[in-house]
Amino acid sequence: MLGAGTAKPRELVEAALIEFFASRTEQVAELGDRYVTAVRELTEFVLRGGKRVRPAFAWTAWLGAGGNSTSDGAASIVRACSALELVQACALIHDDIIDASVTRRGFPTVHVAFADRHRSANWSGSSERFGESAAILLGDLALCWADDMLRESGIDDAAAARVSPVWSAMRTEVLGGQLLDIEAEAGLDETIDAAMRVNRYKTAAYTVERPLQIGAVLADAAPDLTAAYRSFGTDIGLAFQLRDDLLGVFGDPGVTGKPSGDDIREGKRTVLMAVGMKLADRDSPVSARTLRSTLGTIDLSEDRIADVRSILCDIGAVADVERRIEDLTDRALETLAESATEPGAAAQLRAMAIAATQRTY
Repeated sequence: MLGAGTAKPRELVEAALIEFFASRTEQVAELGDRYVTAVRELTEFVLRGGKRVRPAFAWTAWLGAGGNSTSDGAASIVRACSALELVQACALIHDDIIDASVTRRGFPTVHVAFADRHRSANWSGSSERFGESAAILLGDLALCWADDMLRESGIDDAAAARVSPVWSAMRTEVLGGQLLDIEAEAGLDETIDAAMRVNRYKTAAYTVERPLQIGAVLADAAPDLTAAYRSFGTDIGLAFQLRDDLLGVFGDPGVTGKPSGDDIREGKRTVLMAVGMKLADRDSPVSARTLRSTLGTIDLSEDRIADVRSILCDIGAVADVERRIEDLTDRALETLAESATEPGAAAQLRAMAIAATQRTY
């Protein structure tokens, strides 16, 4: 592994993940070549891209709470933080199945890749069903391996005891948030509050809030700093997802790696759409009907998607979401500035927060 004191967080995480996957080679090989091939798909999925946001927040929080990147235990902290990337892999693989997404980071999604393999080999049964089944299992494996990577990270018993309940809460929240999301898509609740609740638990908690808390408890931080991290993390996590909502409708596929307008086709009950429908109900019933009739329609023309974009802009929904992002970010940065975070780490967290909420990818 790279020396923790001499490398950037992303480099540290990449090295830790490669090291972990290598540690599983012999065990996987015992199950035969087909399992080796399948697990290679998971390994490539994890290593081919991603911003490593979650491990970076956890690592920087640890530094901000007094952690020393040149200490003997720093490598163990890196491994513990890097385990978050396997939770992320599980979430993405399963999310792509739920959303019927065909690309991720510019490549076929895992379930599509396995369906294509089934089809090319002319195996019996449904290629689509095979692809989804294989991807579900690999997502499950990623979550199991996340637990293994944390447990085997080398952190001491006291740190492991502190981090365990936070880790458990995070896993429960992200799965609960996903369930809330599919219920919202089923049309059970189209309110802004419901959409924000999904954002809070499906994304904000495991993207920023819980990783920051994990970094804090690994450093045995004081309760007031841990609380500040959680407040900062909740606000930045929500702002992060609101930016993602905008990119899901207006993003450039060449930059995001996903088809533009996918959120509309998939019927995502995002805050952007909830605000749009609320404002349209008040100001333009015709626009409201267009939004509701379009949301969740798979075979949408580019012209129809362009119509939805125009409505969301004209009705004021885009401006509303941008204001929410700005307000959440400002509040988070104020919380960070008033906290006892080590100054260098605080500066890094500030930069990460701005990058996460103003990104175009």
